[in-house]
Amino acid sequence: MPQLAETRIQTAIDRAVTDYLQHLGVERGLASNTLSAYRRDLSRYSNFLAASGVDKPGSISRHDVTAFVQALADGSDGGAALGVRSAARTVVAVRGLHKFWALEGTTTADPASDVHPPMPGKRLPKAISVGEVTRILEAAGADTATGLRDRALLEFLYSTGARISEAVGLDVDDVSLEAEADGPAIVRLFGKGSKERLVPLGSYGARAVDSYVVRGRPALAAKGKGTPALFLNARGGRISRQSAWTILKTAAEKANITKDVSPHTLRHSFATHLLEGGADVRVVQELLGHASVTTTQVYTLVTADTLREVYAAAHPRALG
Repeated sequence: MPQLAETRIQTAIDRAVTDYLQHLGVERGLASNTLSAYRRDLSRYSNFLAASGVDKPGSISRHDVTAFVQALADGSDGGAALGVRSAARTVVAVRGLHKFWALEGTTTADPASDVHPPMPGKRLPKAISVGEVTRILEAAGADTATGLRDRALLEFLYSTGARISEAVGLDVDDVSLEAEADGPAIVRLFGKGSKERLVPLGSYGARAVDSYVVRGRPALAAKGKGTPALFLNARGGRISRQSAWTILKTAAEKANITKDVSPHTLRHSFATHLLEGGADVRVVQELLGHASVTTTQVYTLVTADTLREVYAAAHPRALG
């Protein structure tokens, strides 16, 4: 985009924008790349206002702000139409500008105070099928110490729905492999904010962990320095999140799974498969450690898609 001075006479809005950018650079100490992004976004806003005949900060109305938001989406101001996330970033810059002007007394009101950035569409979790999970888990199996760890880690992730940070942070004492008479073994997980929850560990996961942990010590513990961690690296230290990701990727490649999978894929699959099996959404909420059931309900959208696909394929009057 050409410089403002090369395209039109500088307005009071341009000068007030410059004051704001100086404030961001000096008072808030923003990085140069961040300042460049703000300058680019607000330059487009200034040009839009000038083209609309608005040349003073105090003359900007809420309608002008909302019209600019629309222009970001459709490119009607001559600029590129932006995606939701890029448009949201620009709107945040505009809101910050107007808030600054109001606080500094440049304007008597803030016309952007109730103009919100566009919200990105709800992205469905990426779950894979039960068959695909099974193939990955079976591909991770081996009789070596690292093979036993790999199988135990992946079985654990899918059996509990644990976040990868929760799994790699586990200690041996956090897992009880003693199954109760009326149910499976229990593991203690520490989620966001160190919030503790108890989650069942299914028989497959319990057997995999039991094969990996012998007499209370993980198979790789002999190389370590007495760490209490459950999942260890080849040197006997606590395994990293990146290493766990690599373990899953390697198993997926062995299983000929071409989809992009990550440890979080197993968590998504855990929740989706439970709901498909008839589990109550609030029970799944507790198992996942979600603070709100609203977060968990996104998985019901996945299972609804599955129901539609099955219906369309099986019902004689589903398609016409």
